[in-house]
Amino acid sequence: MPEMELATPRLKSIQRVALALLVVAGVVNYIDRATLAVANPLIREELGLSIADMGYLLSAFLWAYAFSQLPTGAMVDRLGPRLLLTMGLSLWSFAQLIGGLVQNFGQFFGARVLLGIGEAPQFPTGARVVRDWFNQRDRGLATGVFNCASSLGTAIAVPLLTYLMLTFGWRVMFVIMGIAGLVVAACWYALYRNPEQVALTTHENAYRTQGDPPGQRTKVTFRDWSLLFRFRTTWGMIFGYFGCIYLTWIYTAWLPGYLEIERHMSVKYTGWAAAVPFACGVVGGVVGGYIADILVRRGVEPLRSRRYPAAISLLGTAACTVAAAYVESNALAIAFISISLFLVYVTSTCAWALSSVAVPTNCTASIGSVQNFGGYLGGALAPTVTGLIVQKTGSFVPALVVGALIGVVSAGCYLFIVDQPITAADMDAASDAIDSLGVGANREP
Repeated sequence: MPEMELATPRLKSIQRVALALLVVAGVVNYIDRATLAVANPLIREELGLSIADMGYLLSAFLWAYAFSQLPTGAMVDRLGPRLLLTMGLSLWSFAQLIGGLVQNFGQFFGARVLLGIGEAPQFPTGARVVRDWFNQRDRGLATGVFNCASSLGTAIAVPLLTYLMLTFGWRVMFVIMGIAGLVVAACWYALYRNPEQVALTTHENAYRTQGDPPGQRTKVTFRDWSLLFRFRTTWGMIFGYFGCIYLTWIYTAWLPGYLEIERHMSVKYTGWAAAVPFACGVVGGVVGGYIADILVRRGVEPLRSRRYPAAISLLGTAACTVAAAYVESNALAIAFISISLFLVYVTSTCAWALSSVAVPTNCTASIGSVQNFGGYLGGALAPTVTGLIVQKTGSFVPALVVGALIGVVSAGCYLFIVDQPITAADMDAASDAIDSLGVGANREP
């Protein structure tokens, strides 16, 4: 086994700054997503919107975010994290500012679409930053750190936004969050640098690239991006992440309502009870990355170090979701939901960590965003499907069971469809096969 390269003090400083900025940006990202939900009653009253109108506004973000993933990852790989996240942060913060100024449904719908487009680069950028600055054996924990921002932001969004709304009004709340995002955008652009913008030593480059599959660090092309869909590993990641985010958004969208409607908890108690599971999600996100790194350091092949914990945790999430649906005790239900969110964020972190080992370096953000597209198709469907099932049956139990079944199927995708990393040689072979009008790559889905 070759001697392990160690990060220099300069590299460690770059890593700390990059992760800190990614966490702050991710927290702002998730707080901004929650502004509409928190201000829902006041916005409906002032603008004269129906509950159905609010549903369309909530869905506008999710669908725009999902479909924006497809081009965004390739743009991150081509233009670099520094520029793309700056642009994304600026756009979604501008959308938040507009949200505080809107006068009707159409204007608000447009602002929510812009928010979804602007937020799209956040997590593909994180995957690329980790791939660029961390050795393969250190990428899991680094991924867990930036990915925990999603659950951390969700946990603090409601109390923070409620305070701002009650103190300044819902419009000023939107404006404050928009300004905060612009400040983060300026900090990211001022403090972060892509590797090619730093005069790295031979040792520092050796640390960053040790253990990576062969292949040059070149700019991604549209052809590279399109070739990813010819491999079963890509489709396994898409369908695997679908179930992860479907389950996540059942809880994100419906947990307070579930506790109030199904469990008959008071609104005051629900706020605190709903925060506990998402706090567990913060821990789960970090633990998932730590597990992946430990497995790699113990000799487990990098792809397996991610997909096995992702699958096992997703199965655990499904089991705990069913348990939460059927137990009579409210305390036990919250405990099972907390374990569910802990495990689903283990899966989420491992899924994003897959992006750093599943493809050649120049496609890292591309595969991450393609995976996230699949995830947020699930995320966009989960609130609607859950609401329809509850409306038809009068209970959350069938909706939770459906979510658990989807999680089981997605876990199977990680186990049986994600099989091998896609190498530069695989990409070249697929490209040559297309050029020669052959049948395509050896591992076509």
